Amino acid sequence: MPPALRRLAALFAIVGCLAACVVALLTVASVAGRATVSRPIPGDVELTQFGVALCIALCLPWAQLHGSNIIVDFFTQKAGERTLRLLDAFGALLLALMVGLLAWRTAVGAMSVKDAFETTMILGLPMWLTYAVLAPGFALTALIALVQVRLHLAGRAPHPEPLP
Repeated sequence: MPPALRRLAALFAIVGCLAACVVALLTVASVAGRATVSRPIPGDVELTQFGVALCIALCLPWAQLHGSNIIVDFFTQKAGERTLRLLDAFGALLLALMVGLLAWRTAVGAMSVKDAFETTMILGLPMWLTYAVLAPGFALTALIALVQVRLHLAGRAPHPEPLP
């Protein structure tokens, strides 16, 4: 895997994990405020939904890079190395197509929602931001999966790539 893709996936994962931490702190603060002074954080659900979606989209490239997706190998336990490489390449290609489509449609959706001036119900935040921040994670996941297709077909892909 090219070092630039590795570093970018790591950066995305760090930002995604920070988003998850912020969501956790927000949730604790909102629940504590609701329990102690009957005042939750306004828009906490909106912010939680946004933060969790951001976290997932930004952590997907790292998960794909390290083969952290679920693999059901019941039917392929006795398959040869070449068959496994071809199946891994095919799976990576399908994933690349799916997340590539998601990246494209979330980017188009962001522009459409921006043009419609849609905002969140409670905080009035622009909805297009929610869509726009998802597209880069999906696009990077697609790019990593495409590189993995090439590596699998060339017989050079580690299975799975070791964690640092």
